[in-house]
Amino acid sequence: MMDGMSAEETHPGLDPQQSAAVRAPRGPVCVLAGAGTGKTRTITRRIAHLVDSGHVSAGQVLAVTFTARAAGEMRARLRDLGVGGSGPPVQARTFHAAALRQLKYFWPQVVGDTGWQLLDRKFAVVGSAAGRAGLPTGTEAIRDLASEIEWAKASLVAPEDYARAAARLHREVPFDAEKVAQVYAGYEQLKTRGQDGMLLDFDDLLLHTAAALEEHSTVAEEFRDRYRCFVVDEYQDVTPLQQRVLDAWLGDRDDLTVVGDANQTIYSFTGATPAFLLDFSRRFPDATVVRLERDYRSTPEVVSLANRVIGAARGRIAGTRLQLIGQREAGPEPEFAEYDDEPAEAAAVAKSVRRLIASGVPASEIAILYRINAQSEVHEEALTRLEIPYQVRGGEGFFTRTEVRQAVNALRQAGARGDLPDAAGADLVTLVRAVLAPLGLTDSEPAGAQARERWASLTALIALTEELLVSTPELTLDGLLRELSTRAESRHPPVVQGVTLASLHAAKGLEWDAVFLVGLTDGTLPIQHVLGDSSSSPDEAGIEEERRLLYVGVTRAREHLHLSWALARNEGGRKSRRRSRFLHGLIPDESPASRIATPPASTRKRPRCRVCGKSLIGTAATMLGRCEGCPSNLDEDLLIALKEWRREKARELKVPAYVVFSDNTLTAIAEQCPGDDRALVAIPGIGAKKLETYGGDVLSLVRSRIAAGRK
Repeated sequence: MMDGMSAEETHPGLDPQQSAAVRAPRGPVCVLAGAGTGKTRTITRRIAHLVDSGHVSAGQVLAVTFTARAAGEMRARLRDLGVGGSGPPVQARTFHAAALRQLKYFWPQVVGDTGWQLLDRKFAVVGSAAGRAGLPTGTEAIRDLASEIEWAKASLVAPEDYARAAARLHREVPFDAEKVAQVYAGYEQLKTRGQDGMLLDFDDLLLHTAAALEEHSTVAEEFRDRYRCFVVDEYQDVTPLQQRVLDAWLGDRDDLTVVGDANQTIYSFTGATPAFLLDFSRRFPDATVVRLERDYRSTPEVVSLANRVIGAARGRIAGTRLQLIGQREAGPEPEFAEYDDEPAEAAAVAKSVRRLIASGVPASEIAILYRINAQSEVHEEALTRLEIPYQVRGGEGFFTRTEVRQAVNALRQAGARGDLPDAAGADLVTLVRAVLAPLGLTDSEPAGAQARERWASLTALIALTEELLVSTPELTLDGLLRELSTRAESRHPPVVQGVTLASLHAAKGLEWDAVFLVGLTDGTLPIQHVLGDSSSSPDEAGIEEERRLLYVGVTRAREHLHLSWALARNEGGRKSRRRSRFLHGLIPDESPASRIATPPASTRKRPRCRVCGKSLIGTAATMLGRCEGCPSNLDEDLLIALKEWRREKARELKVPAYVVFSDNTLTAIAEQCPGDDRALVAIPGIGAKKLETYGGDVLSLVRSRIAAGRK
């Protein structure tokens, strides 16, 4: 850059707010930057301005962000600006990359000759610790345990404090908290016993870097003489551990610029917290605060919808919301659509994608975004049917996921061994459920993110089986396996130049010309586990984070935005779903979706507790016909007799016991003592097929027990 020229003069085009951020005096500076407001351009030009003004040399600047891609983009832009010239460049890195570089340099001074190795895959070590603690060692279990360890370390929670911290924060844990703490402690012990010295995971890099600066004054002095100016991007996503490292870097200095948007906080499950961004002005009362609200990414129509989505937010974070102002020319209004079922939704979305491509929108500029990865299957199928290329980002395609391959293999092996009797129609679904149960298919959604993803994929396989039965009522296991194989083999999309399929979390930081937000129902967005059930209250903070996730999804679209939901999972299924509560007040009156919207809950009959009369919430309560907390009139002798009968029947049919009846169904029978066919089929889980097969036996047992009680 030429001496004496400001960043704005050398690089015109900054708006007044961007210019204010670029030209703000030396830190502390807080830039509240909304989606699409040009924050990367602002950050890099601020660094250029600080270097050009002589405040620091380029080599004295350390800029950190959260992904290698973002750090690379920052370095490229700084090079284009000519920052640093032939001298040392600005260090633009992720937190972990910066810590790794520093630790390698300072380790001999701090530790001495003791060696260490980077543990870039902790799976085996966590698995060993889990085995010693008596916990499952399957892939999803280990991933969930590893995630808990990462959350604890990022949150500065030691093993001995884990259980208390998890309880205090109402954290959803995959196993008993004391057992998770035991695995955490065992993991840390195993890492210190490496044959070639200590093993350090990525969180350890940050912990040791912070400790080196906090506990060794000579190390701190050398570092602080080297780096004098700090810039942190995506500051709403820092963890307590990362903030500790940043504090150690700063010491008693305040030459710091942070950039973030609390209303894009969507990673709290990893330990990220917007608290440091929210409290920045409290910590630095003299800080310069600049708000970037001019949105250069999206059309005014998309921006307006984004503002309305986040405008309904509640809580402290919502108080920092930015009112985005669209800077592009007008475009089409966002579209809303409601469908009878997921296949219909996916087919309509695929047709809309085809029309956009035909109109000139590149396939690579179109994205279909969903809440969980298991939702991709139906959209992969619909795109394949229309021969539209696609790529799955941030996850494998449905049929290449580990749990799906395992499920198909288990079905194939069971069929080859003759474990499954010949069956078709509804019986086939029952038998497929029996095979998938040992792989993680349960009646209700499990705890733990990885276990939940596995469960969702297996549930999607059941839904696919049910969908196939609509067109082929006499479908057999062999026919199902052939269909699954055909679908798996037909999906080999190119890796590039295709429509992007991605979860909303994986879409953060990206943008497309056209975005389809799909599956927007209560229980999916917001996700079911934050809504609570009969035994737990709604997680209000979790619900607000789900709202922010929708906000992030909306702001990924530059021009075309389509929001949709389906009232049933399978074709012809019961339309029991409700569109997401986040869509309330957003759908225009003239939209077809507003006229065919699901009726309010008050107009639909919901099962009520036979004890207290309240509406039943949750699978278990609905099955039992009463709130789980209400008194039970269980006939324990009848329950014992029913379980013995079920055991013999399962042995006779060569199927697992729960294929006959689940424990909840037997409990409901033993509580309600149905006296005839009508009363028996009124119990959820007992349909016409089971009534025909087992009804006589069950009613005979009930009547015998009633007669015995009268004697």
